[in-house]
Amino acid sequence: MPFVPSKGTERPGSILTVFASFLHFDTCFTIWVILGALSVYISPSLHLNPAQQGLMVAIPTLSGSLFRFPIGVLSDRFSTKWVGIGMLLFLFIPLSLGWLIPLNFPALLGIGLMLGVAGASFAIALPLASRWYPPSQQGLVMGIAAAGNIGTVIANLFAPRLAKAYGWHNVLGITMIPLAVILLAFLLMAKDNPTKPKSVPVSRYITALRKADLWWFCLLYSVTFGGFVGLSTFLPQFFHNQYGLNAIDAGNLAAGAAFMGSTLRPFGGYLADKLGGVRTLTVVLVVVFALYALASLLLPIGLAATFFIIGMAFLGMGNGAIFQLVPQCFRTEIGVATGLVGAFGGFGGFLLPILMGNVKLSLNSYAPGWAILAGFVLIAFVVLRILAALHSDWRSSWAIIREAEPASVVVGTP
Repeated sequence: MPFVPSKGTERPGSILTVFASFLHFDTCFTIWVILGALSVYISPSLHLNPAQQGLMVAIPTLSGSLFRFPIGVLSDRFSTKWVGIGMLLFLFIPLSLGWLIPLNFPALLGIGLMLGVAGASFAIALPLASRWYPPSQQGLVMGIAAAGNIGTVIANLFAPRLAKAYGWHNVLGITMIPLAVILLAFLLMAKDNPTKPKSVPVSRYITALRKADLWWFCLLYSVTFGGFVGLSTFLPQFFHNQYGLNAIDAGNLAAGAAFMGSTLRPFGGYLADKLGGVRTLTVVLVVVFALYALASLLLPIGLAATFFIIGMAFLGMGNGAIFQLVPQCFRTEIGVATGLVGAFGGFGGFLLPILMGNVKLSLNSYAPGWAILAGFVLIAFVVLRILAALHSDWRSSWAIIREAEPASVVVGTP
């Protein structure tokens, strides 16, 4: 079905803007995780130990989470399109520096911080597309724009191959070619909705921070989305260091796992609508707990890869399920709550590779790190069940609420 606004709505729709939003998100997500995809080549060239490897791939995730709030505020108050263009232009700086200048480890971290700005594309692409469509079409529109997280797959598939042929420095230079193409496409296709809703006061973010439920959602999302992003960046070096896979084979396995997590996120939201967010997320956490527990056994590569692909699929479904739950507690603050949960949830992706790298360096084994992650998931499971017992309305469908809310409240969903 084409995008046709509901009868009586003032939002005319813009297919080109939705497509431009997808391209923006996809390109930025690829750049956001590119150091992880290149880590098998970068590490020996800079003589990095496991802890430094973990920090290298974690830094972009951290800065992406930190920049989501200020870029979201700018997008909210000014032209979302032009803030998005400014972000794409900025990314030429770290890519150029990484391509042209000799790097040591501190300089690489600085470039990682700048590349991490790409992770704030959440606050550009999704609101830009969302504002053109009524509540009845938000799920489809947001799903198309958010499908840009397939950029994780693109990075893990192509970056190692290009690095083998041309060197990892040159991959950062080559990345500027599609970036320039997408910048031009975004400039020509994206449009701000002229009926853009009134901006959300910063005070509403501060008010939301005072609510305990918000922090519990941040914990849950740090397990699901944090696990998805953290594993997307960490798995290439794990498969290389633990099993001796070359960069291309390690990247292929990481790409396969990331593909499952990316494509099954909408299915997780669908299941949450049908079965309830708590039930869906309960199953997700049980499976992820089993994944990490099995990973701590350091099983043969065939079994390990299979379990990670399954686990990433469930992490992706968990991301969709959580955002069926959030609106149940923040019915009048959906945009604010989803933006904050998304930003804080990214810290999980920052901590995962750092934890694993330091455990490997200290104990000469990844096994205890996976066991610690399993413990975190168990804590999240207990929190979910306790909160579900206190908030029975979480089991209702988001569809009911979405029909009752204006479309503007959905913007900011990660």
